[in-house]
Amino acid sequence: MQLKIMPKKKRLSAGRVPLILFLCQMISALEVPLDPKLLEDLVQPPTITQQSPKDYIIDPRENIVIQCEAKGKPPPSFSWTRNGTHFDIDKDPLVTMKPGSGTLIINIMSEGKAETYEGVYQCTARNERGAAISNNIVIRPSRSPLWTKEKLEPIILRSGQSLVLPCRPPVGLPPPIIFWMDNSFQRLPQSERVSQGLNGDLYFSNVLPEDTREDYICYARFNHTQTIQQKQPISVKVISVDELNDTIAANLSDTEFYSAKSSRERPPTFLTPEGNASNKEELRGNVLSLECIAEGLPTPVIYWIKEDGILPINRTFYKNFKKTLQIIHVSEADSGNYQCIAKNALGAIHHTISVTVKAAPYWIMAPQNLVLSPGEDGTLICRANGKPKPRISWLTNGVPVEIAPDDPSRKIDGDTIIFSNVQERSSAVYQCNASNEYGYLLANAFVNVLAEPPRILTTANTLYQVIANRPALLDCAFFGSPLPTIEWFKGAKGSALHEDIYVLHENGTLEIPVAQKDSTGTYTCVARNKLGMAKNEVHLEIKDPTRIIKQPEYAVVQRGSTVSFECKVKHDHTLIPTVIWLKDNSELPSDERLTIDKDQLVIADVSDDDSGTYTCVANTTLDNVSASAVLSVVDVPNPPFDLELTNPLDKSVQLSWTPGDDNNSPITKFIIEYEDTMHEAGLWHHHTEVSGTQTTAQLKLSPYVNYSFRVMAENSIGRSSPSEASEQYLTKAAEPDKNPTAVEGLGSEPDNLVITWKPLNGFESNGPGLQYKVSWRQKDGDDEWTSVVVANVSKYIVSGTPTFVPYLIKVQALNDVGFAPEPAVVMGHSGEDLPMVAPGNVRVTVVNSTLAEVHWDPVPLKSIRGHLQGYRIYYWKAQNSSKRKRRHIEKKILTFQGSKTHGMLPGLEPFSHYTLNVRVVNGKGEGPASSDQVFNTPEGVPSAPSSLKIVNPTLDSLTLEWDPPSHPNGILTEYTLKYQPINSTHELGPLVDLKIPANKTRWTLKNLNFSTRYKFYFYAQTSAGSGSQITEEAVTTVDEAMASRQVDIATQGWFIGLMCAVALLILILLIVCFIRRNKGGKYPVKEKEDARADPEIQPMKEDDGTFGEYSDAEDHKPLKKGSRTPSDRTVKKEDSDDSLVDYGEGVNGQFNEDGSFIGQYSGKKEKEPAEGNESSEAPSPVNAMNSFV
Repeated sequence: MQLKIMPKKKRLSAGRVPLILFLCQMISALEVPLDPKLLEDLVQPPTITQQSPKDYIIDPRENIVIQCEAKGKPPPSFSWTRNGTHFDIDKDPLVTMKPGSGTLIINIMSEGKAETYEGVYQCTARNERGAAISNNIVIRPSRSPLWTKEKLEPIILRSGQSLVLPCRPPVGLPPPIIFWMDNSFQRLPQSERVSQGLNGDLYFSNVLPEDTREDYICYARFNHTQTIQQKQPISVKVISVDELNDTIAANLSDTEFYSAKSSRERPPTFLTPEGNASNKEELRGNVLSLECIAEGLPTPVIYWIKEDGILPINRTFYKNFKKTLQIIHVSEADSGNYQCIAKNALGAIHHTISVTVKAAPYWIMAPQNLVLSPGEDGTLICRANGKPKPRISWLTNGVPVEIAPDDPSRKIDGDTIIFSNVQERSSAVYQCNASNEYGYLLANAFVNVLAEPPRILTTANTLYQVIANRPALLDCAFFGSPLPTIEWFKGAKGSALHEDIYVLHENGTLEIPVAQKDSTGTYTCVARNKLGMAKNEVHLEIKDPTRIIKQPEYAVVQRGSTVSFECKVKHDHTLIPTVIWLKDNSELPSDERLTIDKDQLVIADVSDDDSGTYTCVANTTLDNVSASAVLSVVDVPNPPFDLELTNPLDKSVQLSWTPGDDNNSPITKFIIEYEDTMHEAGLWHHHTEVSGTQTTAQLKLSPYVNYSFRVMAENSIGRSSPSEASEQYLTKAAEPDKNPTAVEGLGSEPDNLVITWKPLNGFESNGPGLQYKVSWRQKDGDDEWTSVVVANVSKYIVSGTPTFVPYLIKVQALNDVGFAPEPAVVMGHSGEDLPMVAPGNVRVTVVNSTLAEVHWDPVPLKSIRGHLQGYRIYYWKAQNSSKRKRRHIEKKILTFQGSKTHGMLPGLEPFSHYTLNVRVVNGKGEGPASSDQVFNTPEGVPSAPSSLKIVNPTLDSLTLEWDPPSHPNGILTEYTLKYQPINSTHELGPLVDLKIPANKTRWTLKNLNFSTRYKFYFYAQTSAGSGSQITEEAVTTVDEAMASRQVDIATQGWFIGLMCAVALLILILLIVCFIRRNKGGKYPVKEKEDARADPEIQPMKEDDGTFGEYSDAEDHKPLKKGSRTPSDRTVKKEDSDDSLVDYGEGVNGQFNEDGSFIGQYSGKKEKEPAEGNESSEAPSPVNAMNSFV
């Protein structure tokens, strides 16, 4: 609903100035909003909404459907013309019109032929406001005719000649698609030499013997009818020059042959197009296809240029091996001369194609519908272009305007109709027709004159919610004729809003450029014209913006690890945000490794494909914000490749390589390894390392090694896999540059010398024929060196040597080229023999009951006959005759290294008889033993008694049984028994010390407290002192009969009744006291006692059990808890559910068998858990009695 100034945009002569002034003052027409309710109420001329294409090719096997749909108010009626005359559908039973539509359905499936209904159809939609017409719809049935029968002679030609196989398909509608295949329906291969032209022919620039075949078949596919037609097969035979000469000599003359053209190489000539120049016309918007196919030998290559211009880059394509040039969306600017050039080694030719681009009419400005109010002015403009320039003609309601009824408000000026002071009778549908020789355009535009009061189309009380500091747009869609004026108000009594703060749009929308919190409120839109007024209220709320307060951060992670991105959002409390994650601005891939948990995106087992930009997008109904972070996935580098060896020398070579992908972490170094495939195939050794910026290395090499190299790259993440191995490189042989190591001389027998060494490996041999020169002589003699050359072994044995004599030894490496440098000399010894003499003067000193010191004199070195390794002491404990029979004597051994002449024997048993001897030891073994020495260890303290048991517990006694110590370590003198009671709080009582004779294994303690726990400490003694103690605990028992009776009393019915009576009397007494006190009277204790006539409820004195007065004196203390008793004799609280202990707090009193009270009041009721075989410490009647007695 915008008011528009519509100046006429073309150059006018001076005579048309008044028309210009008129147009400049004209306001445009009303725009009718597409509101369904509004459109239902307003009358409107017809508008064509759907129609069949202008050139409508139908399938003759299906019913014909010619579409024509239109809208209008009231709904339009439809009629048709065929070939310019009225088409009466009622007279043709095969033709029906869809209800409520103008679409025709011609039923040719049951009967009739499609050809009968060929023609030009046009639809008219009409109501009381005018008539709209469709395009001229040309109906033609598709055709797929067969090839005409023809007899095709076989084609025979020489190798190298050119050939064109014609297709000439039948004319169909629409034209068919052409392709060449063989009998097996396989497409024939095409190339720069063999290709199909735009006309369907198959072109050979030159033929080869392999082109010989009998089934060159051209196929035509008619897509509309889904049929394929086939041409008769063409037979082609290509013969070589030798075959041709033989054939001509035998059967033919040169004049009878297919072609006399030579098969020698020749420059190009064009097969199509012919001549040096040709013309081509194409319509604007179509695809321009230019073709040049040349023959020649060798096969020519095609090039394209445009004279005086360049080919459009984005619209130019080459097809058919550059033989076809295509330019899409061609325009007038593409007109000009195009040149194709065919070139081979013998020359070049060119062909010029002059291209002219014509144009069917196309719109510059199509006429638009006009809605005017009575008395208003308006224009319809119809502007089109084309080549040649199209002619513009007008129709009104489908009738040429020249013969249509006259309308005084209408004036036609070429491509413009000017309306002034229109009335309702001026309503009509106008058609603009722009046509030239290549086609036409037809457009319907209605003029609808309406008189309507204002209407506001925006829904009343619409709520607008806007984010703070953003523009707020409040809609007020309206309609009225004449065009209403719009005003906005804020609040109930607000004044009109002006454009100093607000923006008032022509469509009625109120814009608040920067909405603030105080912009919240109710806004009223008022629309007015001369026919009336309408208003509408809308409401505006301002919301806080959504913000991301914790953004995802850039991450660099290793492949296979886990990474997380965090995204915390703050938003207006009335809005509910939804958070989504994107990867590279697309949805996250569907992968179970990617999980979204609350504010986090977690990616597990990261791979290279996970690299990219991850974006967190928080959306509400009003706004959205986003934040992004880049994930870089790093890993160890990819292995290097393309290893190459250059500059080979005798002892060096240069290795170069190409680095692999560094996987987003720069390579810091390259590690080079080598393999000696001659000596240690499959075993790789470290050679050297170079910087990560280098891709070459000069490698030092050893002689006579068949090298292979590989390279590994390393970055901050780790090391790559090795590269593929390089080519092998064998270096020349040379003499060894080192000798064997670890040379030793040791005898294995008393009369030999075994010389051993660590041999050189194959890498160190430096050449073939590796051997060793072994040399030796006695160190202290004047003998010359004795030498022998041995094979590649690691030892040599010299026999017949004196025992344990020092020798000088050397081992030198040699190979087929020469000797290694002079080797170093080492000293060795011939073989050892057993020592001949035992140590003498062996002496033993007993330090204590478990330790003795042994001394001996050293053995002379000559008698050792080998390397002295030390002295060995054998010692054993003497057994009595009974034990000796059961097992052999166990000897213990202690070895003292070197030349020591004394040593300590630890771990001896006290009070024992020991024997020992000493022997000298060398590399061969032990010498003879010294004479036996005997010694005794003194007494020691005994071990703890083997066991301690408490048996036969009674009320006041416990019997102890024990076993003597397993290791008395002397003669037992006595046992010591200590014991003390343990009370209920685990406190220990006084300690009693008792001595027991050593011959006893049982002892009874008497006069103990009953039901009391005791702790015992028991140990044995010798003259050396007291041994380790053993401890035990035990409890004296209780009188079972008494305990049983006590429990029985508590469960008797009369006892329970008595307790109830006592409780009732106490309650009555309390009530009487309360009444007496309220009356102000006194209540002496003596009167109280006299009133209590029942003796069974009197308290009992502690000392004599008689009844006495109640007293709070300090001597009435709580009874002590009973001592612990064995669990099998404990009377637990749970055995009497009716015990009065459960009634009231702090009462610890009990009753005896006759029901008399024998307890006292205590301040607190205590319970202790049972431990082990102890009682649960519940205050049972038995416990109370035990404490009381």
